[in-house]
Amino acid sequence: MSIEIKVPSPGESISEVTVSKWLKQVGDYVQLDEPLVELESEKATFEVNAESAGVLTKQLAKEGDEIKVGSVIVEIDETAKAPENTAPKAEAKKEAAAPAKAEKKVEEKSAPAPAASISMDSDVHIAPLAKELMLAYGLKPAQVKGSGPNGRINRTDVLEAIVAKGGSTSSTNKYSTSGERNTRVEKMSNLRKTVAKRLVAAKNETAMLTTFNEVNMKPIMDLRNKYKTIFAEKHEVGLGFMSFFTRACCIALLDWPAVNAFIDGDQIQFNDYCDISIAVSGPRGLVVPVIRNAESLSLAEIEKEVKRLAGKARDNKLSMEEMSGGTFTITNGGVFGSMMSTPIINPPQSAILGMHNIVERPMVENGQIVIRPIMYVALSYDHRIIDGRESVSFLVRVKQLLENPEMLFDGRTPAEKVLGL
Repeated sequence: MSIEIKVPSPGESISEVTVSKWLKQVGDYVQLDEPLVELESEKATFEVNAESAGVLTKQLAKEGDEIKVGSVIVEIDETAKAPENTAPKAEAKKEAAAPAKAEKKVEEKSAPAPAASISMDSDVHIAPLAKELMLAYGLKPAQVKGSGPNGRINRTDVLEAIVAKGGSTSSTNKYSTSGERNTRVEKMSNLRKTVAKRLVAAKNETAMLTTFNEVNMKPIMDLRNKYKTIFAEKHEVGLGFMSFFTRACCIALLDWPAVNAFIDGDQIQFNDYCDISIAVSGPRGLVVPVIRNAESLSLAEIEKEVKRLAGKARDNKLSMEEMSGGTFTITNGGVFGSMMSTPIINPPQSAILGMHNIVERPMVENGQIVIRPIMYVALSYDHRIIDGRESVSFLVRVKQLLENPEMLFDGRTPAEKVLGL
């Protein structure tokens, strides 16, 4: 008896999803709750799991197809018996025992761009992960010896072929001046479509303005260098810059509530909590997971939450709840080398802070020219709700807190605590 598995609803107002990747193929035996297919909505990526053990008999959509929520996507014959030695299990064991040397040599190479010109046409079945590696490293099916049933090529086989080849990517030079005029067309993903719509809406529907300042990062860098080892040993997480910026923004948001508010019709909603959205560049585009009640978290708790959410973003495992409801956004273009930018507001929020790269620059201190590690910061805000005084004061407050990290606990200097100010 076959059972039908339908596309679940990933969230309100979403009626279609895109088939991103098939994790199981027709003829494969699957266990209960084993992932079958990866689907992409306009807001997130999620997996559909097997509702019963059995043999996958039908795939009712191809990779790249759009399919309606609630429609049948796969059929499983639950009366089929599990083979004594199923190919997937044997292959999984073989891949798990792959030589560490081969893994290390391949991972040491920078991730190459897929070589779309390499043909994967072959009578031999190629596992999805193996196919991605072959495309990336310019390997043809004839160059890889499959060790699976009927010569099936798995990830381990490709890793061994890459090591034998020397770990080099495709010999095609993308900077070639051969005069070729090739073009490539890709369909926009639902996520990219949504990002595009939201960015255009933010530009058209808000009175967006940006103010800039600079931060001397030396105090924070000195603090990190002094305590990062002890911090990592005690809290089991690294001490990065994001926790300092998040903490500073939370204090400044409580000082200037309008920056943490948003417009709802003809009303303004003020929030007495700080749900900080952290912009993360994932494999399928920009996502903004949210750190809930960041104002109540310590630096270590913020770092752990950033690490958890960033890891889920890289693996396309973020849920809708984890990406919804932020009150303020922080984005770090500095990781890509950006010196200065004007970040775009993340609606319905009213402001976003942009971090940039840290560069040693000359500056004047006490009448002397000194070299300091400087970061330019930018605050884009909706002028309909945030006035210039509030935006500039907010950014100055963030600068003050970052340049005096001893104030990040409660926003006061040691002298102010002593004097009871």
